[in-house]
Amino acid sequence: MGGPHRRDFRGALKVKMQNKRGVGGFTLVELAVVVVIIGVLAAFAVPRFLASVERSKAAEAFNYLATTHSAQERYHARQGTYASDIAQLDTAMVEPEYFTVGDIAVPSGEASLETGWELTLTRVGASAGYGAYTVVFNQDGYDTANSTIVDEICPLQTHGS
Repeated sequence: MGGPHRRDFRGALKVKMQNKRGVGGFTLVELAVVVVIIGVLAAFAVPRFLASVERSKAAEAFNYLATTHSAQERYHARQGTYASDIAQLDTAMVEPEYFTVGDIAVPSGEASLETGWELTLTRVGASAGYGAYTVVFNQDGYDTANSTIVDEICPLQTHGS
């Protein structure tokens, strides 16, 4: 009674097993092509990602210096001279995490703090290959001539213009 059905079942099972072996999986060449494509995409994406991260860290310096610039202008309006120390300004400044803050100085071309000031922030720590670049502000704002930050990571659209 169960004999003919059994043979048909075994025959169907053999056919299914043969089909699975012949159809399934990827060849080594297909896998290699996928790995190469992923590698090429990563080669373009990783540097852009690192530049984006460094640009956000550079923005910290620009925010700090813009705040200092505004406070210096208020101090100058009240005192008739620029402050010689950050502590004299009317704002609570938090030290930047990725930069060292230099001392307020008289810039070249100016006689004293009555007519001008300059402050430099220098990048410290790992900087995604950009080195210890500087960002400089003075009484006129961002100083492109004395800053060493590269255009690629400068958060300002007008850098170098």
